[in-house]
Formats: sequence, C-alpha cells, structure tokens
Amino acid sequence: MTDGATAPPLVRQGAAWEVLRVFLKLGVSSFGGPIAHLGYFRDEVIQRRKWLGDTEYSDLVALSQFLPGPASSQVGFGLGLLRAGPVGAIAAFLAFTLPSAALMVAFAYGAPLFQGVIGGGILAGLKIVAVAIVAQAVWGMARVLTPDRVRASIAVLAAACALLLPGTIGQIGAIVLGAIAGLLLCRDSVNPAMAMVRFPVTRAAGITCLAVFVGLLVALPVAAAATQWGGLQPFDAFYRAGALVFGGGHVVLPLLQAGVVDTGWVSPDQFLAGYGAAQAVPGALFTFAAYLGTLSTVGPGGVVGAAIALTGVFLPGFLLLTGVLPFWNVLRSRASAQALMRGANAAVVGLLAAALYDPVFTTAITAAGPFVLAVICFVLLIVWRIPAWAVVLVGAAGGGAMSLFTG
Repeated sequence: MTDGATAPPLVRQGAAWEVLRVFLKLGVSSFGGPIAHLGYFRDEVIQRRKWLGDTEYSDLVALSQFLPGPASSQVGFGLGLLRAGPVGAIAAFLAFTLPSAALMVAFAYGAPLFQGVIGGGILAGLKIVAVAIVAQAVWGMARVLTPDRVRASIAVLAAACALLLPGTIGQIGAIVLGAIAGLLLCRDSVNPAMAMVRFPVTRAAGITCLAVFVGLLVALPVAAAATQWGGLQPFDAFYRAGALVFGGGHVVLPLLQAGVVDTGWVSPDQFLAGYGAAQAVPGALFTFAAYLGTLSTVGPGGVVGAAIALTGVFLPGFLLLTGVLPFWNVLRSRASAQALMRGANAAVVGLLAAALYDPVFTTAITAAGPFVLAVICFVLLIVWRIPAWAVVLVGAAGGGAMSLFTG
C-alpha cells in the first residue's frame, strides 16, 4: 500500500441476524461481570469469527473505558454497529441484554434463584469460570498488544496503578498514563498507512447523538418535576446513573442505590436481594435496573417499569459512544494518535491483569479446590480449545459438585 492511500475497512459487513445469533449466545453464557465479558467477546468475535483484529478490538475497549456507561455493553454495541450498522448495534444490545433482564424480572416477581447448597455451589463455579475466561483474555491480548519491552512495562505499570489506586481513579488513570507513555515512547512502531476500522456513523449523526445526550441530561430532571407522569421520574434516575458512571459493572450500584433506595422506591432488603441474584445471571450487571424498575413504587412498575429502567440506564452510554466514534476514526489514522493508542492498548492489558487478580481471582479462588477447577477451565480454553459456553457448564457442574462434598 502506498503512502496516502485510503486503507480498506478491516471488517466485512454482515447481516443483523448474524449479530443477533452471536450475541444471543453470548447473552446466555457470559458470566463473570464486565471484564469477563470482554474475554467472551474476544473468544467469539475476534478468535472464532475474525470480525476484526486484537488491536482494533482493544482500541474499542479503551475508548469504552474512557466513556461513561456500561463498558462491556458499549463494546458489544460497537461490535454490532461495526458488523451490521445501526440495526446490528441494536441487535447486539437486545440479544446480549434481554436474557439476563428477563431473569431479573422473573426474580422480581418472586422466582427464587440460586438458593441452597447446590445453587450456591453453581454460583461459585460460575465465578471460577470467570477466572479462566479473564486469564485467557490477558494471555491472548498480551501476546498481540505488548510484544516489546516498552509496552510490556506500560502494561505492568497500568496494572499497578489500577490495583493501588481506588476505583475509577485507578482505571482511568492507568489508561491516561498508558496513552501518554505511548505518545512519548511508542512513536517508532507506528504505521501511518495501517488499515482502519470504519464505523458507519457520520459526523452529523455523531454530533446529533452528543446533543441528545446532553439535552436529556439537562431536560429530564426538569420534565420529571413538572409533569405528573410517574414514568419520567424513574427514567430520569436511571438515565443519570448510566450517564455518570465510568467503567460500568459494580460501579453503578451506589448511583442506583441513591436513585431508588434513598428515595424510598425500593426497600434496602429488595435492593440487596436483587444484587445477589444479579451475580447469578449472565450478561451485563446493568440489567439489575430491570429488577429495580419492576419493583419501583414510582412509575408503572412491572414489565413496563423494567423497560423504562433498562432504556434509561443503557441509553446515555450508547449515545456517547456513537457520538464519539466518527471523530475517533479520523484521529486514529494519525501517527501520533496511533502511538497514543498503542500505549492505551498496553494499559488495557494491564487493567485486565489487575482485574484478573482483584476482584475476579480474590472473589472466586477461596481454597485449593476452586483453584484446581479454574486451572482445568483455563486448560480447556487454551489447550483443548473448548468453546467458552461449554467451559461455563463444566465450571457450574464442578462448583455444584464441590458444594456437595464440602457441605
């Protein structure tokens, strides 16, 4: 390819039904939280189907980490958008989200989930599977994104930053420092003519999405206070929670608690019971909002309340991602931006490694038995190349079996 030539897209466009099928499979098998989800996505979309490469995938992960909202769901939304346009993005979101949302609504209506010795063991087994999934993601991405001493060092420093600094400060700080280090130290490995991943979003559409994001953030509290329709109040509360949280996952819980428990819409006991159930279902933890919307005493409640809550908590992150993508495409073609992203991508590997330790490993590996099961699952993934969904079944069965023997 000659200098200045337009790089062809890396991704062959597919059909929305294909995206729906792939993400429905992920939606019923992706246990373990947002970091584990990135591992599942990589295994299914990057390794098996080769929709794009590890570098482009990590770029999307890094961008989603920068933006407020549910990071893993934003990555899934972006992958669907990349593969089949706006319809594909919606298909990816619905397929990945609805299975866990339906389970959370069922739990809100009184269906007991994961109770008793065997149920608790299955839940523990699913957490152990997450250890193997995240370890596989760290292993695979490190080989591609940290091939030299500089980027490997950036990854290590990012992991230290994420582990030693609390919460979002450590995560965002790790990516920012990684990006700066890449800009200073990784210029000798850039490729100005590299192929680009071209998202089907125009600048006008991006600006519109950003304007809608800001407009709703400002207008919803006013409209909720002025109108008598109760549905606006929960939509406003869930929209603000989704708009103001970085990194997604468990970070959203304090905001949701402030929105529905402190206001008296849901009792503390109901909130904690739903949070426990959310650990036992696949998919995004943000679907906890469906449970809260179902039980909320303000608004319609029930299935309609769940739909309002889900729309409110996911919408701001998707508006932000869509709004930023067309400008990110342009920046990514520049040599300086490539150097910056190389450092940020190395930092993403460090973040994954940090998350592998805490909370994934520290939560799931509590004795020798869980460690042995995690190693078995890891070998099944890496050496035997067993599909992730099948390894999930192995982990769940192993966890249940261990619970019977240990009481």
